[in-house]
Amino acid sequence: MSAKLIKLLVMILSDEKLRKKLIILVLSVAFGFIYLLCLPVVVFSNLGSVDLGTADIDLSQLTEDNFIASLDSEQAAELDALKSAGGSIEAEMAALGIADQTIKAQLIYVSFFDNVDDFNANSYANLFKTAPDDAALIDSINQNYGLVIDFEEYLHTYTFVMNNTINPYMFSDPTTKNAADLAAWANNAYVSGWGYKAGFTGEKDSEKRLRYCDNAGLMIGYLNYLPDSKSFGNGYNTLTFTEQGDLSTMPEVAGIGLYNGTKHGIYVGLGEVVFCDEAVGYVTKQAVSDGAWTSWCTYEGIGYPQAVLDKIDELAPSDDSSDDGSGDESEE
Repeated sequence: MSAKLIKLLVMILSDEKLRKKLIILVLSVAFGFIYLLCLPVVVFSNLGSVDLGTADIDLSQLTEDNFIASLDSEQAAELDALKSAGGSIEAEMAALGIADQTIKAQLIYVSFFDNVDDFNANSYANLFKTAPDDAALIDSINQNYGLVIDFEEYLHTYTFVMNNTINPYMFSDPTTKNAADLAAWANNAYVSGWGYKAGFTGEKDSEKRLRYCDNAGLMIGYLNYLPDSKSFGNGYNTLTFTEQGDLSTMPEVAGIGLYNGTKHGIYVGLGEVVFCDEAVGYVTKQAVSDGAWTSWCTYEGIGYPQAVLDKIDELAPSDDSSDDGSGDESEE
């Protein structure tokens, strides 16, 4: 890698505005997520061996082509091998029906597997399939590959990466807005450590570069998110909902809304609800039974499976009833 380009990167890292430009550049490289992970590692691993003296550097050098051209043959081969492994991991995760964990699997591989020989993507992916939780997963990976991955280190890295991207693998049907994907969206916000900020719907704060939402914004963000362009639209500014019944009548369907008179949450299955709480300061998860939830609801713009529609028909009020239990919630 050219010393001139490395000095350019060092200068950028010491300047907040330029550092943001670098982040945007790296995240714009259109070679898949595994490439986004590898490229900064390859670039920044060389910083320690360079004289950091001042230099007259042309900022026009900061292009994707120059990043790629700066790699020597050994680095390029290493990067190609990592990209190949990342593609194999993606395929195996999809084949096992756990595509939503693809980024997690790729991140662990890129971060910790540099000295692992004879890597088999199928065997690796099966560890994710069988692990009941992330702590058990890391234990299993350590045992199978002779690694010493610290769980807290992994968790910090994974949360940071997930906060800086919206997992494209979590959507079961990115062409529609549906209950299953709303639940996946809520779970992803929880895993990714989204914070609370009034008026946000999942966008990044321009200064802290972290994702935020408010209580209604968690749902509005999903309604407005465009997976194809990986951007937020503006079709919804208000969360419109209809209370359907008390919790005793709620069907066991992930993606149903929960309501307590002032606050919304998304039921994600297994008796748990995800919601953004101003008092806590971030997106959190709890057992439904531990909260003050009083009713379940559906949201305008979300498609629900037949089990939900059948339950709504069953609970439909008589013709002389005038209270439909509907309402609106704006971003807070």
